[in-house]
Amino acid sequence: MKSAIVIGGSGFIGSHVADKLSEKGFNVTIFDCFETKWKLKEQKFILGNILDKKALENAIKGNQIVYNFAAIADLNKLTKNPIDSININILGNVNVLEACRKFNVERFVFASSIYVYSREGGFYRCSKQASEIYIEEYSKTFNLNYTILRFGSLYGPRSDETNNIYRIISKALKSNKIIYKGDSEAMREYIHVFDAASASVYALSDDFLNNSFIITGQEIIKVMDMLKILAEIMGKKETDIVVEKQFDQGHYIRTPYSYQSKIGQKYIPPTHIDLGQGLLNLIEELDNQN
Repeated sequence: MKSAIVIGGSGFIGSHVADKLSEKGFNVTIFDCFETKWKLKEQKFILGNILDKKALENAIKGNQIVYNFAAIADLNKLTKNPIDSININILGNVNVLEACRKFNVERFVFASSIYVYSREGGFYRCSKQASEIYIEEYSKTFNLNYTILRFGSLYGPRSDETNNIYRIISKALKSNKIIYKGDSEAMREYIHVFDAASASVYALSDDFLNNSFIITGQEIIKVMDMLKILAEIMGKKETDIVVEKQFDQGHYIRTPYSYQSKIGQKYIPPTHIDLGQGLLNLIEELDNQN
């Protein structure tokens, strides 16, 4: 049996991926900075920080498969704390890559986001984009095999207040209203965490080798339609749905699949120093220093 470690395996999707790996017969280790509530008896847990390189190396050593789900994914939080997106999401991921390179792991699987090459996502998008670039360069330079999974709108058990559907249902159970804060025209491709976790394990097949894949639901649905379905299930009326119009910086209205970077405009000064003259001046300066 192969051994797999799930960095960030105490979290929402990471814990489900750990369970799916166990179902498939992998020896599973969970590495996270907080205790998991859902560890199976056959799984091993290591308490550690992704920024602790030594602890990370000791945990990864001996594993053939490495998943990295450790990241700050709260867009609003990172809007106020962009440095955290660098320290945890980028540097932390590079620490994992280094350990994977050192121990010649068979496959590194990275949890990215559909925000990664969109115009939305703020500093979270920046961190995921930078991480993907590092992964591709590690593969090119050190022959590290990888798979990048760009997750869409997840929902399901083990979610928390950072998950929008969780927040909506949690508040609805405590009141008579289904409250949604955002744009009523927003559209999503919701995917249940069970399906996302299964896809994450299936991604170990050769078809997913050294490539990036989008993991979202099979149909596009307006958030308003989802709220109506939720109201029907919970025995509430459509009049119980309250949409509080607001614009959340970084959040998308429609699933972002493409990104177009800004075109750099070239500026040529009307007067400039001749190359030969510039080199001559530099030689004279360096000569005078000696």
